[in-house]
Amino acid sequence: MDAVEYTAEIKELLEESLISTPSVAVDVRDLLVAGEFSLAFDTMCSWIYEDELPISSDFYERLVRLSEDLGSHDLITLMHELVTG
Repeated sequence: MDAVEYTAEIKELLEESLISTPSVAVDVRDLLVAGEFSLAFDTMCSWIYEDELPISSDFYERLVRLSEDLGSHDLITLMHELVTG
């Protein structure tokens, strides 16, 4: 993936997530603008996990695929418990 694809995928995941804290979304978007894709991805995933937000199996699989490039494997594995269907 290139920078444009990382940005698009993380933005799409962010929009689909149930993160409701505006400052978190702003932080993730700011990190994307700065080219900090791994940090943006990790920040988004951390908030989803810490807030115990439910995620679909499709959403989870997309996180897994993206984590193969960006890291956060341990966190993504933990997030499996949030899958609702």
